[in-house]
Amino acid sequence: MSILDSIRRWIDGEASDDPLAEVDEQARPRRVWEDFLVKVAREVEAVMQREMFTPPGGPTYIPPEYIVYLSNEDDKDWQGEKRRGLEQGLYYVLSERARELSGQTQLATKSFAVELRVDGTLSRGEFRVQPVWETSEQSGHTMVTPRPAPGDAPAAGDGDGDDSPESEVTRVSVRPTELFSVELWKGGVRQTVVPVSKPEVTIGRGSKSVAVDLPIKGDPEVSRLHAMLERDDQGRFWFTPKGRNPTFVAGREIPREERVQVQPDEKIEIASYILRIQPK
Repeated sequence: MSILDSIRRWIDGEASDDPLAEVDEQARPRRVWEDFLVKVAREVEAVMQREMFTPPGGPTYIPPEYIVYLSNEDDKDWQGEKRRGLEQGLYYVLSERARELSGQTQLATKSFAVELRVDGTLSRGEFRVQPVWETSEQSGHTMVTPRPAPGDAPAAGDGDGDDSPESEVTRVSVRPTELFSVELWKGGVRQTVVPVSKPEVTIGRGSKSVAVDLPIKGDPEVSRLHAMLERDDQGRFWFTPKGRNPTFVAGREIPREERVQVQPDEKIEIASYILRIQPK
């Protein structure tokens, strides 16, 4: 039985065994893609275990977001239905692990996000998992609520008054429609591809007081709010610099607060980074 079949049986209530433990009893998953899914799921679990903590007398805290970085080659392989299958396998296992790791204590984290990104420094078959404690306001993540243990009472203050069996199953939010994506390059290497699901996004390094939709970290020349990127009703893209340091579009420096049209795949230079818009 494949790992995805095991997960489906578990989520449908047909089996109580750990889907990953079931894979352990077999010599090896039958397909290379299942093997890759299991490796990623194991690393997510390991990161969760390293990061979790329970203060004296308090609930158990676990990072609410996990970014899984893939190589450029694997990112190309995991598209369409295969990508959705990978995401589903990860968040089902993530939900089960969260409940098990919290044990008898209450789990403070009520929902989780799994996001797939690209790391141009990775080779095929390599990946890394980054936990995120400070949840972003970006809505393009795959969200999952932890599955309650059998016999668990509903948490106080839920407010929905729903005691039906459907209220105890994993609830997954609908992923918004992706309008376009932005490639982030540095040193000639594509670092990540960020899907965008709303017509206007903010770009910059951000801070606790300034939230941005597309964060660019690691360069002090990038302002907390460095630029705005818009997509109008006709599908055209517009870029407006907001930062103090120079910003270039197609090699031309754009004055601060000047709104200019940007063509797809045209080079946008922000400090040591290059951005390229990829329409859907």
